[in-house]
Parts: sequence; structure tokens; C-alpha cells
Amino acid sequence: MEHLAHMFRSVVAEHGSRPATRIRQGEQWVVQTYAELDQKIRRTARALVAAGVEPGDRVSIFAHNCPEWTQVDFACMTIGAIPTPIYATSTPEQIKHIINDSGARLIFASGESEASRCLDVLDEMPSVLQVVSFDEIQLDGTSTLSAFDATGDGPARRQELEAEVERRMAEVVGPDDLCAIIYTSGTTGAPKGVMLRHRNLIAQNHALSLYLPVTPEDHSLCFLPLSHALERGFSMFTISRGCMNTYVPDAKQVADLLVLAKPTMLASVPKLFETVYATAHAKVANDPSRKKIFEWAMRVGGQCQRAYRKGKEPNLYWRAQLPLADKLVLSSIREAMGGNKKFMACGGAPFRVEVAEFFSAAGLLVIEGFGMTEASPLISFNRPDNFKFGTCGPVMEGGELKIGAESEILFRGPTVMKGYWNNPEATAAAIDEDGWLHTGDGGYVDNDGYLVINDRLKDIIVTLNGKNIAPQPIEGLLLADPLFEHAVLLGDNRPCLTLLVKPSLPHLAEIAEKRGISYTSPTELLENSEVAEEVRQRVAVLTEKLPSHEQIRDLRVLFEDFTMDNGLLTPTLKVKRREVEKRFGEVIDDMYAKIAERRRGSGHGQ
Repeated sequence: MEHLAHMFRSVVAEHGSRPATRIRQGEQWVVQTYAELDQKIRRTARALVAAGVEPGDRVSIFAHNCPEWTQVDFACMTIGAIPTPIYATSTPEQIKHIINDSGARLIFASGESEASRCLDVLDEMPSVLQVVSFDEIQLDGTSTLSAFDATGDGPARRQELEAEVERRMAEVVGPDDLCAIIYTSGTTGAPKGVMLRHRNLIAQNHALSLYLPVTPEDHSLCFLPLSHALERGFSMFTISRGCMNTYVPDAKQVADLLVLAKPTMLASVPKLFETVYATAHAKVANDPSRKKIFEWAMRVGGQCQRAYRKGKEPNLYWRAQLPLADKLVLSSIREAMGGNKKFMACGGAPFRVEVAEFFSAAGLLVIEGFGMTEASPLISFNRPDNFKFGTCGPVMEGGELKIGAESEILFRGPTVMKGYWNNPEATAAAIDEDGWLHTGDGGYVDNDGYLVINDRLKDIIVTLNGKNIAPQPIEGLLLADPLFEHAVLLGDNRPCLTLLVKPSLPHLAEIAEKRGISYTSPTELLENSEVAEEVRQRVAVLTEKLPSHEQIRDLRVLFEDFTMDNGLLTPTLKVKRREVEKRFGEVIDDMYAKIAERRRGSGHGQ
């Protein structure tokens, strides 16, 4: 049971007739049981052996979330091959880097878009033998999954291949084998291949099972990229418990599919929760009576939930108001999230306390955790019956935390990676001789044993005056206002702090309507002086209580969206700071030049 392929077969033996995967096609759900998925996995495993894939060979999965992703993933692990995921948004150059670094022999792609990008650089990827598409496409240089699987289907050949698959399961695969090489989607530097072992994921499953009350009747919504350690890890846990996973190929569909699928649990990055939070507040912002009812309902729900957290019955005053508050406001928040949940897990980026309290007031628990790809990704997490908002919870079972130099969080435990693929220098820098993983995050463990994150150490701003400033708490203050979609604080090696903000166009349109401002395009709206002044005023009010060295001295409003496609966001929707600074370098330089001019004009110099 220390190998994921053996784990899967154990789940099939116990829960074979239960639903394993579900995906929406048109107006219908397509569901397959664990037994049906197992048969497809065995078929693909035979075909991989027939294609000459040996234990230890790398096989890339370049696809959107779908049942076939999991099918190929487990088929590779069944024969001792190493799945090497690639984000479906990757460019040909990024594909080439991962394939050539890993030496992958096969690429499984979603469909025509992904396969075409592979073919664009196929001549520059000498290790690749075949590109296989999940979709039935007609594209020279590719085959389809159905055709690929059929290569192991001849009666005599099938018996021979089945025997080899079973031999590998019995004699070859083991807990220290790699279950994946996951390339980091970090905000800086070239992606590095994180080598995760089967025992890492098995230990993670065990740690989660001790505290998360999940049964086979539960089901999850799989919408974060399976190429990322968070979704792949949570999906492995979902499978280990015999649950159903509902696959979301396009994250833009998540709001609709939450309501349709009604999952009892899910893992997400903060962006989903922040979007629901901002939307709920925006709906009542222009109606004083609705806003008053909304705020009252949230206050009632919050008071009751805080009492429940302490194991107490809420005060009768609040308890008596809860049914009406729930009917008018709180139930609609739950409905937007697809109904009641056992829990919702959140990780991958900082999670604001006010957003956690918002969902708690509506009766939805969001438990924050901390992790990184290099730890499979689990390091610490809040438990449904043992949590504290504003923290990332206690360390996982079997793990240890230590605070190192510059308050860096160090972790040692059963989920720590083997190292970086073909990169011993980077491995030595990440894991010290005593086995401590250097996370690169600053923080501390509070008196109750809960981990608190301050900021990424690489993101700490050091101004010319020598002031050290953590940007994320200040950006969090700004993002509490639904007007702002993204905020990037600047000032490293500069005389003061400045800001780049990407506002929400619908919220800017509301401002324009209130002020009677007419415009013919979003650009004209963004360039309007009254609108720009409103943005400045909002920033000033939100940050007025910050100390002098943390005050924002100037800002610029950005027109361009922040997306994965344009390289400004990671797949978990974190801002790539260095990329933003590079993309808007001229805007930033101009901003600081104007500040210098103003200071010279006032006699303060630089």
C-alpha cells in the first residue's frame, strides 16, 4: 500500500461499483465507476509496455482536467513509468524545456490545440517517440488514445503484455520510485523538476485521512490544474477514499459546475473564494437597504459561528435571528458554492481572514493550509475540528517545523521530495544535510502550534533607506476592496513604495455611472481623471493607518488583464512579480522619475 498503483487497485477491490469520475458533456453527466476506470488503466498500461516504455521512463501528460488524465497517470505508475505533467496553457518553448529536461518518451495531449503546440517543436525534442491525443483528431504526426490503446489488444499479445504489467506490479514498482516529476510554476526562475516518490503521496493521504472526515459518499470538484501538486495531491486523496471526482476542463466553468455538481468538498486557491466574496459585496454596494440587510445577516451568522467554534450555544439574541438571516442572505452564498460542504481546502497563496470569516458566517468552512510542490505539497493544515483563521494550521502528521535564519520556515517530514531532477546543486540549496526543506517563506509558529506565514522572503522589499517591507499584507488590504482585481507593491532598491493596480472594469463602470461620466471604451474610462482620483482615494483610505515607510507614494492603473496566457499569473493564479516588473518597466521608471521631479521641486532632492 506504499505505492499509488497498489493503492488504486485496493480501492477498486473495495469500491469497484462506486462512481470514480464524472465530467459534463453538453447537458449530461458522463460517469464511470472505479471498475470501469481500472479496465481502461490496465488497457493503457498494456499499450505503454507495447510502445517500449520501461520502468523509470518519463511520460508527459499535457492536458486539461479530464478522466483520461487520471487514466494515463495511473497507467504510467502501474508499469513503473514516471508521469511528467505539463500545464495545458504552456507555450511550445515551455513544452520543449520540460520535455528535453525530463527526457520524456511520450506526450499525451488533450486535443488539437495541445497536440499542435507539441508538433511545432517536435523536431527539437529528440526523446519523443509519439504524441497521443485524448480527443479523436485528424492531425498528421499524432495518434489518438483509442488507437494507442488498441496496440495491446491482440489475443496472444494481450496475454503477454498483461503478464508483463503484473510482473512489474509485483516485482518492480516500490515506495521509493518516483510517482511524478512536477515542474514548478514558480513566480521566478526557470521551472525545476520536483521528484516526488510514491511514499510521499501515501504519507500525505494518511495524514489527511486522520483529520478529514471523508467517506466514499463524498465527492470533489477537480478544477485546479491536475498538473499542479495541490490538485493532483487532493485528487489522489479523493481517490484513496473511494470518492467521486468531477473534472472541470475549463476553470471558467467552475461557477456553473459548482452549482450543478454540488460537491461536498474541494481544494482551491484563494482566488475562487475572493471572487465570490467580492461579487456578494458588489451586488449590494449600490442599494443602501440591501447592504444593510446583508451586513446584518453576516453579523448574525458570524456571531453564531464564533460561538460554535468555542463549543458553545450562540446567545439567544443571535440564535433567534439566524433563520431569517439565513433565508435572506446566507443560504444564497451556500447555493453559489454548490450547497453545504464538509470542508473546503485552500492553499497556494495568502488567504485573507475576512474572506474566511465571510464563508464561516454562511456556514461554509474554508480550512487554510501551507505547502509547496517540493513537499507533495502538504506541510501544515487546519483541521475541521481544530482550526484558527489567519494561520495555516498545525504541521502535518509526522512532520516537523523549524524557524531558521531571517524567520524562514523549514520543514522536515515524509512528504519532502527526493530532489530536483538533474539538478543536484538546486537540491542541495533546497534541502540541507539534516533533511530540512527550506521553503523560502517567512513566518513563525504561534503559542498554540499554528503556522503563520508573513511573506515570501524573495518578495520582501528593501527600500534604499534600508526598510524591510512585506508586500503581501499591504496588497491584501487593497484587495479587500472589490474595486481591485490585482495589486502589486513596488519599491525594492527604490526610495519609496509605489503601486500598480488592475481595477475591476464593472466596478469602474459603477463609479462612472454614479459620477455621470460618459465614455466610449474601457481605455477612455481608465484614463478619466475623476476615475483615477477615485482609485487614488480608495488606496489612500485603505492604507492611511500604515506607518510612514509603508505609505504608497504614487500609483499607476493598468489596462492589461493579468492571465496565465500572457504570463502574468501562475497556474494557481499568483502574480508573477518579476514578470510584472519587466512587462511594465517603463511605466514604473516613469512613476519614480515623476516622484523624483516632485521632490526636487519641493527642495527635498532624491
